[in-house]
Amino acid sequence: MDHAAQPDAGRVIDAVVDHYAGQGLLGAIEAAIIESGKSPETVTVDELGPVDEFHIGGPVATAELCARLNLGRGAAVLDIGCGIGGTARFLAATTGCSVTGIDISPAFVAVARTLTAWTGLDDRVRYEVASALDLPFEDASFEVATQLHVGMNIADKAALFVEVSRVVAPGGRFGLYDIMQVSPGEHGFPVPWAGDATSSFLGEVAEYRRGLEAAGFEIVTIRDRRAFASAVFASLGAARGAPAPLGLQLILGPQAPEKIANMVAALDAGVLAPVEIVCHKPVR
Repeated sequence: MDHAAQPDAGRVIDAVVDHYAGQGLLGAIEAAIIESGKSPETVTVDELGPVDEFHIGGPVATAELCARLNLGRGAAVLDIGCGIGGTARFLAATTGCSVTGIDISPAFVAVARTLTAWTGLDDRVRYEVASALDLPFEDASFEVATQLHVGMNIADKAALFVEVSRVVAPGGRFGLYDIMQVSPGEHGFPVPWAGDATSSFLGEVAEYRRGLEAAGFEIVTIRDRRAFASAVFASLGAARGAPAPLGLQLILGPQAPEKIANMVAALDAGVLAPVEIVCHKPVR
């Protein structure tokens, strides 16, 4: 998309923030924790995974991406579009790295901070309200950056990748996992990331590749995860009875069945698919 054709940024930000308002979310999560036989004092990162890893495949997808990023203890990691902090907590708990999460939704950041305190990880994980297009960090501040199901809400992906490249140090890595347009066609709304087209900006793999390479990244791997996603949704469909108390329905809200149905229909039609891309920022 030509830069001059970008939608009004303020209107898009308002739409995204409204979509992820999360009103009453912390209370709903606390009630679900208690219903599950736990408490805020005893809940673990693994137990929160079904609700706080807000992307297809949840912790499994996060772990597979993480394995390709060469994360080590003490590494400085930036999680872009952190939501309520699930990926940041997972990375800190499983690798010992230090994670900074940013999200444009103040409500999500507030919940992320509380859940991180509950799980005892607030010494290794912090959060800030910020735009991915204007990161409040110095150049080369991080060794690794992650982005899981975020690009669908950002129209100017070229600008996004330039900003990510700015804050990732030479020799570092950037791993992303987004829903992408993989063939021509339309999809219904609402979907998990948008109530309508106002804040939905699906890109193609070629667009991502061009933007990443123009920003100075070298592509390491690109994986179409459609088969993985189909298996995830098939397992959800095979489940009987009411969903477990801690689940994505707490974030998706009352339209959860419709959002998931539209996503599955687009996936089955071969129009959309989650795609994982791992990049390296070379030392020049």
